[in-house]
Amino acid sequence: MIALGLDALRSAAGIGVAGNFAGHLEQAGEAADFVAVMPTTAGAPKGIFPWYLPGDDGFLGVFPISHDRLELPDEDGVDLQIEPEVGMLARVDYNAGGRVIAVTPEAVVAWNDCSIRRQGARRISEKKNWGPASKGMAAHGFAVDDIAPDGGLGTLRIASFMRRRGQVHAYGVDSPARGYSYGGATLLHWVIDRLRHQRGSDATPLEDVGAYLDRVGQPDRALIGIGATRYTPFGESTYLVAGDESIVIVYDERASSPDRVAAAVDAGAEDTLPEASVLRQVVI
Repeated sequence: MIALGLDALRSAAGIGVAGNFAGHLEQAGEAADFVAVMPTTAGAPKGIFPWYLPGDDGFLGVFPISHDRLELPDEDGVDLQIEPEVGMLARVDYNAGGRVIAVTPEAVVAWNDCSIRRQGARRISEKKNWGPASKGMAAHGFAVDDIAPDGGLGTLRIASFMRRRGQVHAYGVDSPARGYSYGGATLLHWVIDRLRHQRGSDATPLEDVGAYLDRVGQPDRALIGIGATRYTPFGESTYLVAGDESIVIVYDERASSPDRVAAAVDAGAEDTLPEASVLRQVVI
């Protein structure tokens, strides 16, 4: 395991992948937003979106990541859900024209791409960054040089829980990271293609993320959330309130079973799990 501090990420771009785990968008009530999005290939994710742009003068310029807390937005009529994911820290290279030519993995980590279920939001980004501590990243992750289903992601699993008033509830379905629709070189090549060719329009919730990166000075690193798992019935229907604890764990299945992980969280001992990237955030 390696330490992953927040200061180094203040100059890194924040990007997410939408629709990389079958069924998640339908559970989140967002599938209809992508009706007009033409898939690049059969089975591909829906697109990419920005959640942080260092130096941007709009809301995406606010650094949103925290290791230990999740701040509720100061607005009425919105609901928050945990988005349990693998986050990939990667190096980003550009050509002379400012377009991305390479995305090279360096580490993977437990990531909470927490989302506002805000009715009428035109862009995915409008549901993703509402200020400081609106995202979560574990303080420790796994060093990798690939995210292949039989390589860097091959033995990792994603689990998530909510602890409310001392009671623990499974929030996301414990899932193998190799179960992503796109992984490995396929995902990396697809992300590069989207950074080069995805455009925004009024008909879709997508944006020209590659042009945004060029505009803010071509950040040489990015933290990319590669997709949220399906929810349990509890997670699908239960939103975060003050006092809750959000827990996302990316762990090596060779060191722990799903039952062992669930038992550790139930006992409040998730930090003792071996070979695990553990993110616990208190909702405030």
